[in-house]
Amino acid sequence: MTAGAGQTMAGGILLYEVGQEGAGLANAGSAALASDPSVLMSNPAGIAALPGTQISLNGQALFGDLGFQRDAGNDYSGNEGGNPLPILPGSSFFISHKVNDRASIGFGLYGNFGLSVDYDDDWAGRYFTQKSTLIGISMQPTFAYKINDDLSIGFGPRLVYGYYNTEMAVDNNALLPISPYSEDGQLRYKDTATGVGLNLGLRYQLDARTTVGLAYTSKVELDFKDSPDAKGIQNPLLNQALSGLDVDNLEIDMNIPQTLTLSVAHQLNERWTLLGSANWQDWSDFADIGVAVDSSLGTVSRSADRKYQDTWHLSFGAQNQLSPKLRWNMGVAYDSSAVKDKDRTVDNPMNETWRLATGLHYALDDTTDVNVSYTLVWLGDMDVEQSKRSGQTLSGEYPNSALHIIGAGMTWRF
Repeated sequence: MTAGAGQTMAGGILLYEVGQEGAGLANAGSAALASDPSVLMSNPAGIAALPGTQISLNGQALFGDLGFQRDAGNDYSGNEGGNPLPILPGSSFFISHKVNDRASIGFGLYGNFGLSVDYDDDWAGRYFTQKSTLIGISMQPTFAYKINDDLSIGFGPRLVYGYYNTEMAVDNNALLPISPYSEDGQLRYKDTATGVGLNLGLRYQLDARTTVGLAYTSKVELDFKDSPDAKGIQNPLLNQALSGLDVDNLEIDMNIPQTLTLSVAHQLNERWTLLGSANWQDWSDFADIGVAVDSSLGTVSRSADRKYQDTWHLSFGAQNQLSPKLRWNMGVAYDSSAVKDKDRTVDNPMNETWRLATGLHYALDDTTDVNVSYTLVWLGDMDVEQSKRSGQTLSGEYPNSALHIIGAGMTWRF
């Protein structure tokens, strides 16, 4: 019996969408635009450009299609798991306040890290994973300062609260020459952890129409520590193997990756603004995670090498001021994959992604704005061939995989 636990980020990417107006731009211009307090998440220096006191409340829902299909190389019985992506709701809160002509302060509460997969309990890949959830919620006080009329700097210490839960089936017939047991056991690992990091940013006004932003977010270490909970283990040989393993208080260290973003925003004319971003994410630092237990060998590995690699992001977008009150946002983005095809796993079905995003921003009056957005995250076809030490292989494909993100928000100015 082998069991593994890992994180569940589809695409190997952080979520750029938390319901804010910029979600309709596919992250284009995220470190350069400063239209509401949510900019402190992308670039803390941005709140220096916001007048008065501003508050933003946002919400979003993520759902999608990630159906697995077995192929001729599959050795495991069971169904194909259904669509493992549940609807994942989220919300965010941002506030900024201009203290004086130079200094501004702000605060953000948001969740832009983590996804969840939930397969049928008796699916073919149940010995690899049945359910896995990883959620990170960030709290970020922020300070920004205008060095002069053109250059602003900002920083925001970030406290992240993480929740991790993973469940997988245990084959009760492992180590036996015949198969007397009809039901599987189950292994579960669940914990919460907190970590700290820092967001830094520069924002520079090149001229009256062009702004450049540079932002850095440090990695955040989440150290989960729990004793795995095993249930329904009927096989006495497995019970003996599990009891002999050093599995108490297993530590799983996960690093939210550090990132670097360069953005530009250029106002072409009174109606059109053109935007772009380039971004690097240090996913290779997330490579040794999870826990692998192989009771057939009587050993436990406190980490599982996921062979992650750094990712790159490039996005382009535009804003069209259709009327004094109504603005149309649009964007397209590409993210490279955090794993090679041969290293893809069913608890981490990652691939390169394309984003197509659009949204509308409407000014109800001089003090209140509303926005809505939609993003298609296309992962395409993803082959999986994942094997146990016994030689059994789970083989198949996730065809036409995609995520959908719908968001909306309001901003008040005082």
